[in-house]
Order: sequence, then structure tokens, then C-alpha cells
Amino acid sequence: MKHSTNSDAQAAVERHPLPPFLPEGARLLMLGSFPPQRRRWSMEFFYPNLQNDMWRIVGLLAAGDKNHFLAPGGRQFDRGRIEAFCRERGLALYDTAEEVVRLRDNASDNFLQVVRRTDIEALLARIPRCRTIVVTGQKAADTLCEATGCAQPPVGGCTTLRLAGREMTLWRMPSSSRAYPRPVEWKAEFYRRPFVEAGILAGEETPRP
Repeated sequence: MKHSTNSDAQAAVERHPLPPFLPEGARLLMLGSFPPQRRRWSMEFFYPNLQNDMWRIVGLLAAGDKNHFLAPGGRQFDRGRIEAFCRERGLALYDTAEEVVRLRDNASDNFLQVVRRTDIEALLARIPRCRTIVVTGQKAADTLCEATGCAQPPVGGCTTLRLAGREMTLWRMPSSSRAYPRPVEWKAEFYRRPFVEAGILAGEETPRP
């Protein structure tokens, strides 16, 4: 029987593969749990899995087209277009965990063990205009609320907390993963409100479906 060793345990720990995306003037910080394995990536950016609907949600809200951020051919997301949108609108991106262990070889948050949480206050210190945090799923909400001691709002709801010397609004959104089996249009309606309130989208920028 093979026994685990300290080196085996260390090898199982994954460090976050991306730096935080913190554009100047960011007004909203969107936090997921942790990126999927690289074999699932279609681009070197946040929410890279083609089976994750985050950029379809944002495309629907920003342009009325859930395929707006897909590259020609539809086999990957268009990183350049996504980054340009985020910089222009003030959308910052990172995750609530910086080191994790995958308890199973899949992309499910249910089998992510958080080893080291992200220092959210350090992120906020770099984006002083930000007053809104959005967590994109249950694992992200659990991790952030454990770190800050705040009570979790219901899905689609918000609460206030003090971080980095300022009052923040924390929104809890439904997961953009297809493991959470709801239509893109249904999820987009939840994301609309924090995006509008933070100024990422104008109030009537995109007609409701």
C-alpha cells in the first residue's frame, strides 16, 4: 500500500495561476472560488471554461447577446474584448482562495479545500474607488464570509460590511457554472442589479428579455 508523504501533500496544493485583475478606477470586485484545471481553459483569464456562463451572462447584460464575448468560431472566449470591457467599465476580478487542494479531479467547488484565503482587504487597498463586492456562487460566499465574519445574504441579496476602512456592499449571486442548472437569462437578471448599482451598466442599457 502506498502511503502519502509530506511532498505528496505539498504537490497537491495548487496556487492561484492568475494575478488579480484590478483596473484603475474599478468600482466592483467580482470574486469566484478558484479557477478550474488548465485543461478546461479556453483563454488565460478569469472564468476561462467554455462551459461556464459568466461571460455569456455579462454579454447578455452589456450587449443583449450572450455570445458577444465568444471568439469567432465559438470555441473560446475573446480575452481581448473581455479585458477591454472590464477596464472600460471598472470591473475587477479575482477569487476568494489563493491556494487550494482538489479532493477530486474535476472542476466542482464541492471538492475544493481552501488552504489559504485571499487577503481581500489588500485587494481593496489597490482599488480605492471600489464599494461593491460580488461573490459568484456558494463556495465563494462561504470563503469570504468565513474570512470577514459577515452573515451571508440570500442569493440575489446583499449586505453591508466594513473592509479596508470603508463601507462595502456585498452581493451574493448564483453560480455561473452549468452545475447550477438555470438558464443564462435567469442568472443574468440577478447580476443586473449589482452591475447597475455599481455603475458597470446603465440602468436601461440592455432591454430585459
